[in-house]
Amino acid sequence: MPEGHSIHRLARQFNDVFAGQSVAVSSPQGRFTEGAQLLDGHRITHAFAHGKHLFVGFDNELYLNVHLGIYGAFSFGGDEFFTGASSIGAPRKIGEKEIHQTDEFSAQPPEPRATTRARLVSDHGWADVVGPTVCRTLTHNEVRQVRSKLGPDPLNQDADPHLFYAAAAKTSRPIGVVLMDQKAISGVGNIFRAESLYRCKVDPFKPGKECSTDELEALWLDNRHLLEIGVRVGRIITTETKDRPGVSEEAAWPEHANYVYQRQGQACPRCGATIRRQEIAARKLYWCPGCQV
Repeated sequence: MPEGHSIHRLARQFNDVFAGQSVAVSSPQGRFTEGAQLLDGHRITHAFAHGKHLFVGFDNELYLNVHLGIYGAFSFGGDEFFTGASSIGAPRKIGEKEIHQTDEFSAQPPEPRATTRARLVSDHGWADVVGPTVCRTLTHNEVRQVRSKLGPDPLNQDADPHLFYAAAAKTSRPIGVVLMDQKAISGVGNIFRAESLYRCKVDPFKPGKECSTDELEALWLDNRHLLEIGVRVGRIITTETKDRPGVSEEAAWPEHANYVYQRQGQACPRCGATIRRQEIAARKLYWCPGCQV
């Protein structure tokens, strides 16, 4: 499942290539037909992310809300004018995904896949969403209701970290579980969870209510820092420059990208203990028993 940085990159891409433009909205698959009709022909005003939710606003005060889930994905394509900050090289490469349908730029979208839930088409390009968990049209009040059930997103300027601190302080669940709870903190997934706990030297099995204020603040700030790198680079890079001398952020993935994630059985780079992998709340947790105590 894409973590929060990917959804913020998608929001930035929508703003770059679609904001201010009227778009044709359809549902080739047919499962989003009624919602698409409410948006079809209207102008996109802005897009933003909250955790793993993408919201695309239209000039009729309705929003497209997408949660990609485990299997969902966006594809973009367009002509030479269809470029944005998240495009790397050709406009067809957006965020984490690159498609190769043609060697030339074209505003004409390809034949949709059988699973294409929604398609947006402007004068210069298009976007498809395939296989999302959520794809719906919401009013402004409904957007507020969705966001009110989510924890604060460290990447949003209006995020209140004290909501995360309070959520952690009142539960006996391990902090490694709390960090994955989107109602406690939005946008943090399995990689950021493992890496931030390691970087902050926090025992992932420590009950949230036993974590100190300093520990919770450190986890909030570190996740914000790592998410910001993810938005900038387009990859989850959690290692510091001093720990990968001569390797840039862009070149770090995958070999030099992380400290503990998927490194079970290897020596901890900090203390030399053997990194472990353990199931916790049905997800794989990677941690060091030597220095996360």
